[in-house]
Amino acid sequence: MLAALPILTQTRDFIARRHRMLIGDQWLDAASGNTMSIRNPATGEVLGEVPAAAKEDVELAVQAARQAFDDSPWSRMRPRERQNLLWRLADLMERDARQLAELECLNNGKSAAVAQAMDVQLAIDFLRYMAGWATKVEGLTVEPSLPLMPDGQFHAYVRREAVGVVGAIVAWNFPLLLACWKLGPALATGCSVVLKPADETPLSALKLAELVLEAGYPAGVFNVVTGTGLQAGTALTAHPGVDKLTFTGSTEVGKQIGRAAMDNMTRVTLELGGKSPTIVLADADLQQAAAGAAQAIFFNQGQVCCAGSRLYVHRKHFDNVVADIAGIANGMKLGNGLDPSVDMGPLISARQQERVTGYIDLGRQLGATVACGGESFGPGYFVKPTVIVDVDQKHRLVQEEIFGPVLVAMPFDDLDEAVRLANDNPYGLGASIWSNDLSAVHRLIPRIKSGSVWVNCHSALDPCLPFGGYKLSGVGREMGAAAIEHYTELKSVLISL
Repeated sequence: MLAALPILTQTRDFIARRHRMLIGDQWLDAASGNTMSIRNPATGEVLGEVPAAAKEDVELAVQAARQAFDDSPWSRMRPRERQNLLWRLADLMERDARQLAELECLNNGKSAAVAQAMDVQLAIDFLRYMAGWATKVEGLTVEPSLPLMPDGQFHAYVRREAVGVVGAIVAWNFPLLLACWKLGPALATGCSVVLKPADETPLSALKLAELVLEAGYPAGVFNVVTGTGLQAGTALTAHPGVDKLTFTGSTEVGKQIGRAAMDNMTRVTLELGGKSPTIVLADADLQQAAAGAAQAIFFNQGQVCCAGSRLYVHRKHFDNVVADIAGIANGMKLGNGLDPSVDMGPLISARQQERVTGYIDLGRQLGATVACGGESFGPGYFVKPTVIVDVDQKHRLVQEEIFGPVLVAMPFDDLDEAVRLANDNPYGLGASIWSNDLSAVHRLIPRIKSGSVWVNCHSALDPCLPFGGYKLSGVGREMGAAAIEHYTELKSVLISL
């Protein structure tokens, strides 16, 4: 079946090979010999097998990362050299961009064309952005007072140093991009990394590991262990040799990782779930707002942490905007992401398909109206883009993250109500405002409790802007200068002269 698909020979050969984990500079099977299957979400067919790592494999990977950080060519490398290696890695990713995109499509289900233009390109741009930070990590000097030692002379300064071994665990919705969000600041600052990709989507991480070695990184700087969250993820989270944990995924799992990190006082950043509001004000360009709201929820099959999954529209335009979005949804073509004419691919798994349709069924049971979509089909794990109305603000569909192409829409009457509804949710990752009234927009922005606010766009990300959330959406920030802070420690130095 795979041989008939319109993919590169290199992609076909990569998938067909026997997959192993990268530990140090060696490609290894799991110590147990166990493997686990990975599937193509568009067909449900098995793509291949990868090692199912357990505690002993994670131990080897952490040891390799520790050796690289403590005493290796990497530990003695100058900032300019780290910068150049990141540039080299980004260049290699650019060379193999189509192959990386095809791996994302086959393993995740997303559009290969969109993956190349967005996922892969943003990952490349982010690594190049972070490369510049390698030479700009700075400390500072201070003039201490020391009132108990008035006659002494002192020199005092603060160093910013790499935090050490980083354990990185990423989600399945943007496998390559999320891996690079962790890898970029870690490598720029001089850390070493053990990456545990999502159970479902390890292929692009294994390809990335190949490119890291080709770029010339020393052994142990980047290690990849494939396996389940229950086995490999838990072992990495609990390992006392890990200095920092960085996780992107569900809030439920993030809470577990945060608790485990505290046992070892491991530094931790968590980029978690969301239920982001899209707010359409009375003066908005309604055609633009409808198209933007549709893109905000249906992009990547709605499997986006900051997806615009709650829509609030001024009451006088509510019916028209919902009708326009439903029209866009009904016109979308669903299918295999290798087909460039397809607008939406499948969900990641049968379990996720069942979860999303379960929420839609719950809405129907509680009296909500499905304005469009609501059906699922196969082969593969497809759910039609869905818009739901006549739903209460306290309903589970409004309060909980569905992580699929399901939009819940509600009207509001004034700005105060819009703010109240937008903030009435345990998440706070993103929000968008659709309006041409800059005065109203600037009054709204400080009142919305979310880590990002977009105006007349949604989920627009750039490497220079920090990304993360309020409330249950996480702790810490990805991207921007803020990311450097999470991969470094401060050391105060006081010298008596």
